[in-house]
Amino acid sequence: YNIKEIRIFSRDEKKQDDMRKQFNNAKLKFYIGDIRDAESVENAVQGVDFIFHAAALKQVPSCEFYPLEAVKTNILGTNNILTASNRTQVKKVIFLSTDKSVQPVNAMGMSKALMEKVIIAKSRNIRKNLTLCITRYGNVIGSRGSVIPYFLGLIKNNEVLPLTSKEMTRFFIPTSLAVKFVLKRLNDQLGGELYIPKMYSIKIFDLIKILNAKAKIKIIGIRPGEKINEVLLSNEEIRNTRFYKDYYIVYSDNLNYKKKVGKKLFQNYELSSKN
Repeated sequence: YNIKEIRIFSRDEKKQDDMRKQFNNAKLKFYIGDIRDAESVENAVQGVDFIFHAAALKQVPSCEFYPLEAVKTNILGTNNILTASNRTQVKKVIFLSTDKSVQPVNAMGMSKALMEKVIIAKSRNIRKNLTLCITRYGNVIGSRGSVIPYFLGLIKNNEVLPLTSKEMTRFFIPTSLAVKFVLKRLNDQLGGELYIPKMYSIKIFDLIKILNAKAKIKIIGIRPGEKINEVLLSNEEIRNTRFYKDYYIVYSDNLNYKKKVGKKLFQNYELSSKN
């Protein structure tokens, strides 16, 4: 892409220094700051055209133990992005959400569900040349803290793999497809809508057998805040949803869209990792 500058905004100076050395590219600019600090966010977005908002507390157990921290980052931090974007000359913001925001049972999912609500509500009352949209998907294969690198590490050391339940299922998407999906939203977003890619789902038990058929497994029981199956698209959202090529679009109830693309879906349907 013919981009003048890419800004990396985070509070993690170690990862920023690693990236600076790894890429060694003058287009990359690094900004130390915290999504929770409105002033540092506003300073970082001056002169920016597009924002990809990926900052989040996303580990289910840590959010269960410290739910207010999830609120500060996932909800209030998102609001700081919205406020700073509206005050500056930002053109488009793409927010990354999760399947755990649908029918949430844990603090991480609840905070992400409220994040989505804040974005959609804000879409009604922003300047005309700013558009917002949300992408929602499941587990990104190989991402930091995800299950596959964890399992591979245990397999390499010939250790027992912990499994919460043989029935547990999850959605998975390769990193490259997740990145392409998010980038494509720059071109087609209308404002206030939510995009969901078609995704594969699998039983975690089967995933382990694919990684290593001889792996030793120990059933440890479901952890606090975990579901057996995840949901990407709820039955309640279906009436506002259209299916287009390889993704779904959920249109907001509160916004008047001049044009809606895609086909309507059947009513009384839920897109679950079980089905």
